[in-house]
Amino acid sequence: MTPHPDEPDDPGGYRSVTDLLERPPVPINWNLLDAEQAEIEWHDLDLWVKWLKGTFGLPPNIVPPYWHRHDELVWELSALHCHWLSCYHESASPSAPINWMREFAETRGRLRDWVSICGTRLDRDRPTRQTSWPGDVPVDPGGEIEIRDRNKDFADFVREDVLRRRRLEAIVNQQLIG
Repeated sequence: MTPHPDEPDDPGGYRSVTDLLERPPVPINWNLLDAEQAEIEWHDLDLWVKWLKGTFGLPPNIVPPYWHRHDELVWELSALHCHWLSCYHESASPSAPINWMREFAETRGRLRDWVSICGTRLDRDRPTRQTSWPGDVPVDPGGEIEIRDRNKDFADFVREDVLRRRRLEAIVNQQLIG
């Protein structure tokens, strides 16, 4: 399978989505990944989401360009990706792909709901609004921005996330040493 035309060279070393099947599938908990793991998983997920969008012709009300900036979309797409890996891995049952297709149909409905709630669109994005409970400090999510270069934004986002994780790892390591 050839890569989708808008797939840049992948830092994880993958050339196509089928290369993702070379590793055994494992669930991803984004809260527990270290910096190195997160960088790999971000690029794997991005490669797969681009493949998914292109293969199934998904509109931005299901998979918007800035999906990576919305935790609810990251978790939903990541779960669907893990399920795809499990269902299409060489060790899967021959009937597993039909199970994935059934789950994919259900997931598309949830993705539409998430995109509607968070308010991201094809050409504009804003942080997901957070409801403050009584006694909470109100959160200002920030304003809407124009989407200009999705791939550059993704690269910047991943770099920031990896640096944040490295800083946290350094703090934890210092506390363990000190």
